Amino acid sequence: MADFGGADLDAFRNEARSWLEANFPPSLKGRGGMMYQEGLPPDDADLKTWTRAMGETGWGTPTWPKAYGGGGLSSAEARVLQQEMGRLGAWNPIGGMGVMMFGPTLLEYGTEEQKQRHIPPITRSEIRWCQGFSEPGAGSDLASLQTKCEDKGDHWLINGQKIWTSGAQWADWCFCLVRTDTSRKHEGISFILIDMKTPGVETRPIRLISGHSPFCETFFTDVKVPKENLVGPLNGGWTIAKRLLQHERNSLAGGAGSGARGLFGASPSQAAKTYVGVDEQGRIADPELRARIAAHDIEARAFALTAMRSMAESRSNQGPSAATSIMKNAGSAVGQQRAELLLEIMGHQGLGWEGDGFTPEELTAVRTWLGGKATTIYGGSYEIQSNIISKRILGLPDPLSNASN
Repeated sequence: MADFGGADLDAFRNEARSWLEANFPPSLKGRGGMMYQEGLPPDDADLKTWTRAMGETGWGTPTWPKAYGGGGLSSAEARVLQQEMGRLGAWNPIGGMGVMMFGPTLLEYGTEEQKQRHIPPITRSEIRWCQGFSEPGAGSDLASLQTKCEDKGDHWLINGQKIWTSGAQWADWCFCLVRTDTSRKHEGISFILIDMKTPGVETRPIRLISGHSPFCETFFTDVKVPKENLVGPLNGGWTIAKRLLQHERNSLAGGAGSGARGLFGASPSQAAKTYVGVDEQGRIADPELRARIAAHDIEARAFALTAMRSMAESRSNQGPSAATSIMKNAGSAVGQQRAELLLEIMGHQGLGWEGDGFTPEELTAVRTWLGGKATTIYGGSYEIQSNIISKRILGLPDPLSNASN
């Protein structure tokens, strides 16, 4: 591939368009994206071909350095690539927690050996990662975590439990926060990498209200971890964790509200025309519903454009900022409003759980609505984000800090 260095976007656009037209399988057009590949089994031949092609060119992680398997594109080139993919109906098949959170963090804090070992498999979608942060007694107050990591000379020994570990039952590796000093809270936490095939690692899927089990309880019992798997300094994990959470919120904000994007095309208005009907002018028959859908579409479009700008800015040298908390809260609200609106539009057909009386799209809409309730919790709850916004962006005083003085 030509290296344009951001200087000739027209030439890059032609290059990207030609490559996408030659490599994107038409059978995948409009079939979903990174997190919503509806109806696509992981062993789908065209999906495998597309994933391999994107991994080989590095465009699955377009702005990551070429030295580690990324595309090495500038932010402007990455936007052009995204535009050309959208024009063709193509989507990025390479994602997951390795791309959303761990990879960007390791690029910033990892050793050269760690980056050479772990980043290339992420860019090719060869390795699946999970996040070992929350514990039964350490959710919003994450720094209260108690999973113990002891120095045994030639290795670390880990004992403890994590919860809400997304995809742990399928993951190859886990980036994990552990306690290496019990005498200090935030300053006693370290960031470590755990091979999920290591003896002593056990996962138990948790069945959610949506009927799915994307989260797990994860147990570590005398798990031996090589010394070189420590990322950053000993007891320096809290700083790394905060940075990783910014990357997570940035990714969640960029994808928030897209869970039902594949239903009824791209807008609830299409669903309304199907279930509610249209008037003699071809408009949604219910004028009040029509106004609400228009208002939602305006808000969703404004959010999407702002999210794109925010993600582009985060690719600068400064990376994501506390503003990701604003985007995370806003995106969660848009997604939940969309799901509620779709179910209301479907009427009694939006009450289905199973059975022949409901279409697959209707059942998916119900489960998406239920699953979406968690979006204001994971990645840091709505209340936690509001605290971050008030303190780090608005500069408001911390009431807890004042109470202690």
